[in-house]
Amino acid sequence: MKGLSNINDVILETKNLTKIYEKSNDKKVVACNNVNLKIHKGKTLGIVGESGSGKTTLVNMLMDLEKPTSGEVLYHGRDISKFTKQEVWENRQNIQIVFQDPWSAFNPKMNVMQILTEPLMNYGRLKRSERKQKAIELLKMVDLPEEFVTKYPQNMSGGQRQRLGIARAISLEPEILICDEATSALDVSIQKNIVELLVKLQKEKNITMIFICHDIALIESFAHEIVVMYHGDVVEVIEGGQISEKAKHPYTKSLLNAIFPVRGEMVEVK
Repeated sequence: MKGLSNINDVILETKNLTKIYEKSNDKKVVACNNVNLKIHKGKTLGIVGESGSGKTTLVNMLMDLEKPTSGEVLYHGRDISKFTKQEVWENRQNIQIVFQDPWSAFNPKMNVMQILTEPLMNYGRLKRSERKQKAIELLKMVDLPEEFVTKYPQNMSGGQRQRLGIARAISLEPEILICDEATSALDVSIQKNIVELLVKLQKEKNITMIFICHDIALIESFAHEIVVMYHGDVVEVIEGGQISEKAKHPYTKSLLNAIFPVRGEMVEVK
């Protein structure tokens, strides 16, 4: 049991969050259906589901990149749809994202120093003369050598680029870090290293983490709470480390029974 914080530690909450897309043929697609979640400070919420389950739509609404059809996203108890433009700008510092493919998020014309310090420069939190030292500091946080400060992302491996993406995401010292399939494109051994890095940073900085993934075994290994999404619905919410024992929904069971050996044996759910 990994344990959750009490209700007073809820940092982000969704209430009946729904997103419906209307197609040209008058058909409607329910991407998220009445999603109710509570995300606790300093903890990890894992969201698992196959492609089309609604995970990405949910993330976009949490980041205020997409407006819900109905329902609310509450950040520290306030509906983010009611934020002023200035509050939205300020709030972007507090919720950062690590993408599945960091390469697509980087400007190939920018070197590592520029990539890491651009967010801080945009918010006026860093002087130009301080850029190199700050970049080196961030590189050390993600276990990359300081010599990388002059490198370009195209000259780095996939795992190194993902570490760079994490370093940039934490540069603004966010309260919440959203990892959207952040390990899916990596080899299994590198996935483990990236997860260990994220857990270390979470402990050091008390970061709240939302980890979106289709790999239920990976999420179970470190998430404090796991949300299972299926066709836009949250079908199950289970405390971390207990999913193989507590899973009830057929879809959750199918995910578990599809896992090849975990902890040395096949997971079987009755």
